[in-house]
Amino acid sequence: MIEGFVGEIITATSHEYVPAATSYGVLGSPVLIARPSSTEDVSAALAYARAQRLEVSVRSGGHTPFSTNEGGIVIDLSGVRGVEVLDGGLVRIGSGAVWGDVAQALQPHGLALSSGDTFSVGVGGLTLGGGIGWMVRQYGLTVDSMLEAEVVLASGAIVTASATSEPELFWALRGGGGNFGVVTRFTFQAHPLQGVVTGSIDFEPNALEQTLRNWRDVVRDAPQELNTTFLAMPSFGLDDPARWQVLFCYGSDDISAAMTALKPLLDLPGVTGQDVGSKAYVDVLVEPEVPDRALTIIDNNGFADNFSDELIESLVDAHTKFGSAILMIRHIQGAFNRVPADATAIAYRDAEILIISAVFLTPDIPDDASSKVNALWEPVAAQTAGMYGGFTNSTDPSIAELMYPPSTLARLRRAKSHYDPDNLFRRNHNLAPHVEGRP
Repeated sequence: MIEGFVGEIITATSHEYVPAATSYGVLGSPVLIARPSSTEDVSAALAYARAQRLEVSVRSGGHTPFSTNEGGIVIDLSGVRGVEVLDGGLVRIGSGAVWGDVAQALQPHGLALSSGDTFSVGVGGLTLGGGIGWMVRQYGLTVDSMLEAEVVLASGAIVTASATSEPELFWALRGGGGNFGVVTRFTFQAHPLQGVVTGSIDFEPNALEQTLRNWRDVVRDAPQELNTTFLAMPSFGLDDPARWQVLFCYGSDDISAAMTALKPLLDLPGVTGQDVGSKAYVDVLVEPEVPDRALTIIDNNGFADNFSDELIESLVDAHTKFGSAILMIRHIQGAFNRVPADATAIAYRDAEILIISAVFLTPDIPDDASSKVNALWEPVAAQTAGMYGGFTNSTDPSIAELMYPPSTLARLRRAKSHYDPDNLFRRNHNLAPHVEGRP
């Protein structure tokens, strides 16, 4: 069917079609799903898509509704998932691998990469979005450890992007998403890690404003090995009450040092319990609770340089009015800040935290419910900047405008116009090619 393609082809008559055409709970209806076995297969699949004028979706782990479509082709990279550990702590990874595969492969070598939070998150999608993981304070974003990428361009050409080869493409790939080509393999510099100390600290779910201030004051002085996230979960029924937790990962197997770092958190008012243990890094990558797909989720997020009392007050006011909502606040200060703002497409490098909110609405919501949620978020948005694309499932085309400051957005669009002028790769947080006269 596809000239020169030797991988697997799945069509609507195959018993594998429905799961292969489903991504993050969304069942698409692509004409076919192509599972390449090589970079050359990817090039052949793109040539077919261009010739047939098919929309293209690219799938790594499938944690996004973008990786399926209606009437197009899905390039499923799950057949390109090798993990090869090289000399000097270098690791070459197929973009169809998931981060659990990577952690398992690196563990015997005493190495790790700060990566996705869960086992099944795909290497390709997370990396191209930036990669805020469990060791972001210690080692920065996933892209901060990326050295090169093998890329199939819209033309079908195969190039290597690095600091010395296609440097503008290399810059754009580190945070610009899947707008510029299909990355088939990455090379990273892995970091020494024998194990971690990880777990959670439970808090009484009341006095949110004071609890957030207490957590903030402690983590500002915490060593960079201690990565923490504050999580407030709503009640989902009598058997699932509301809970507040600080989730943590201490990037070392030194339990004594970890407990010293954790003590100020454990001593905070309102602590009701703790779960602390030494683990292999791969065991941190657990699968999250999956919300009911029948619910409508309205999500917002933003970076803040200063988690001030004023911001906390605005955030608590909004969260209280949202009703059933998840609040996640990731402390990212550390190695993340040591990368210049213009070094990658993730520009908000002065940030102290990333705030993520997800409001759950029932199917019978009124038409204006979404706008009301976003209006409640506005006071928080006024004190934050940007948006991290990896933590929104919105397919609204305006999201890309929120993700980048104007100078970064303009540079990304220039790269887009060079590498994908016809916008073949548009099933993503899409960056329209640069048009003369538009910023």
